[in-house]
Amino acid sequence: MAVVGVLALQGSYNEHMAALRRIGVRGVEVRKPEQLQGLDSLIIPGGESTTMAKLANYHNLFPALREFVGAGKPVWGTCAGLIFLANKAVGQKSGGQELIGGLDCTVHRNFFGSQIQSFETELSVPMLAEKEGGSNTCRGVFIRAPAILDVGSDVEVLADCPVPADRPSITITSGEGVEEEVYSKDRVIVAVRQGNILATAFHPELTSDSRWHRFFLDMDKESHTKAFSALSLSSSSRDAQDGSKNKPIDLPIFE
Repeated sequence: MAVVGVLALQGSYNEHMAALRRIGVRGVEVRKPEQLQGLDSLIIPGGESTTMAKLANYHNLFPALREFVGAGKPVWGTCAGLIFLANKAVGQKSGGQELIGGLDCTVHRNFFGSQIQSFETELSVPMLAEKEGGSNTCRGVFIRAPAILDVGSDVEVLADCPVPADRPSITITSGEGVEEEVYSKDRVIVAVRQGNILATAFHPELTSDSRWHRFFLDMDKESHTKAFSALSLSSSSRDAQDGSKNKPIDLPIFE
């Protein structure tokens, strides 16, 4: 059975743990680098991203988290977790914050405004219905939420949503101290996937819809299948070089 880690520094890690239990999956709370060992995948929950970054620095987690992402194991960031995984973040507090990186996108830390501008809406996600069944829509819970301003060519957009009319104007400060408008579109990206990385600006763990967690677990199965295929090819190559006299090596079976 897959073992899913949940970064448990701050934020909605308890809700992710509960969501995993509901679908019969073992979740493990992660607070130290050594606790990442032996995990099949990792969820980075929503919360206060600056606080989470400070705690991650205190526990020297960033090098281990980057290594985990770089190893190709599935990682899912929700809300603040999305910010952590982005290669670039704007709209940060003075001094910024450290990022894990790996996801080729630019994210705005507080795109939808302050806490009182949090909201819920129905999101169209045909991919989720295709992969996990059910409706073509899901409930998106946005709490002081970020959003993705742009993505690289290898990033698959899974969902977007209309930009609220009361959204604050989004600006960044250039090196010369001049403010520049960076986003004026009618819709904004709120869910993406790039290889082993899944990211959502909203909180699926706060709803009864388990399809996002199931989809993430399917990513873990995909990674095992790829690893098995690579191991099989490597073994076949060695067997061909060694000749037919050698007995093939027994390979692990991933279910």
